[in-house]
Amino acid sequence: MIEPGGYVRDIFLKPVGDSVTAHGWVKTRRDSKGVSFIQLSDGSTFADLQIVVEAGAILDEVLAGVTTGASLRVSGELVASPGAGQAVELKASLIEVIGTADTATYPLQKKGHTMEFLREKAHLRSRSNTFGAVFRVRSALSFAIHQFFQERGFLNVHTPLITTSDAEGAGAMFGVSTLDLLNLPRTEAGQIDYTSDFFGKRAHLTVSGQLEAEIFALAFTNVYTFGPTFRAENSNTPRHLAEFWMIEPEMAFCDLDGNRALAEQFLKAIISHVLNHCEADLAFFNQRVDNTILSTLEQVATADFEHVTYTEAVSILEKAGRAFEFPVFWGADLQSEHERYLTEETFKKPVIVTDYPQEIKAFYMRRNDDEKTVRAMDVLAPRIGEIIGGSQREERHDVLRDKITAQGLPLEEYWWYLELRKYGSVPHAGFGLGLERMLMYITGMKNIRDVIPFPRTPGDAEF
Repeated sequence: MIEPGGYVRDIFLKPVGDSVTAHGWVKTRRDSKGVSFIQLSDGSTFADLQIVVEAGAILDEVLAGVTTGASLRVSGELVASPGAGQAVELKASLIEVIGTADTATYPLQKKGHTMEFLREKAHLRSRSNTFGAVFRVRSALSFAIHQFFQERGFLNVHTPLITTSDAEGAGAMFGVSTLDLLNLPRTEAGQIDYTSDFFGKRAHLTVSGQLEAEIFALAFTNVYTFGPTFRAENSNTPRHLAEFWMIEPEMAFCDLDGNRALAEQFLKAIISHVLNHCEADLAFFNQRVDNTILSTLEQVATADFEHVTYTEAVSILEKAGRAFEFPVFWGADLQSEHERYLTEETFKKPVIVTDYPQEIKAFYMRRNDDEKTVRAMDVLAPRIGEIIGGSQREERHDVLRDKITAQGLPLEEYWWYLELRKYGSVPHAGFGLGLERMLMYITGMKNIRDVIPFPRTPGDAEF
């Protein structure tokens, strides 16, 4: 195991003249006039460590195994580097080839590869520059999320992945069953008899941990979930996955205004953390993917977010004098083009839109006194549109019961959710942030399959 201080990122901080040992995988090797140059990476930093092998320093039979993709242990002395962009390089006195790689078949050669090709090589793509940067940012972002909530006293709750209720009322859920598909038990009416199944009723993979998080918020005040969620939509767009990770805080004694304030603080804090800890990776994305990444991230981290109601936003869009692809009218769900117009052209900064029509929002959102809108909010950011969705929850028992019934959902499956409103109910609120969607925003990557280690999409669960 590499001890702290032994990663390539740590070696770069050591002074010239130090004796060090590096471990990693060969990115490239080139030979020139009696000297070999090896680019070694251990994934700890964007920069590769250059290994210099002078003629005669290493046996030829050892060097023969130093090929692209091979793993090495290299010892030697740090020397000043004459090359641009690197302060030091490692002058090798000992090389051990730990694992060889066949250069004829190794997929990651020194050339450009398409994202589609690399998705087919998900077991190796994390060694590439692009995906090395993506997954270092993913790790830093995940740490920042936990840090934000832990520093504010939030309890981390592990909500269940298997559920018998649909938090969104959407219906696009994966079933969980042990029934024999070739010999399904049937009721007298010919329906599948789920009482014979493992859980005694129909069960699914969860689309959200929110409802269970509300249970804990009404005992621990402030909680958050951070875990995988699942959608069974048969969608192959660059924005959809069947398995993805969600962050869902839930706060008791909190209204929509408190929810808005926390969401703004949250986005600023996690973006600032990534800006401060992933400079080289973000510089790469800014140079190679989208040259507006750094400027928009810095803007979000420092700007005061704008706040408008849905009704005000629709009015702005109707007066825009622009032919949007999707029509704008009161009652329509805002699309990405509308959200980007508000953030990039109208206000030129992040915008929080609140008080949406109740017909286009979930049953658990608190109804406003106008009987037409609910205390929902979407946080919109330049370059992507919606990045956070949330609401103040309906804490009134009778109103919630009526809303569940109106949406055609079975009351018996939400008995415990309703019962929370009978025993010490309080105003409470929360929001959800998709980790992969946030990563797309931070990195500029265009396809959500490229910000998760092993994407799960219709027809594809290869790795």
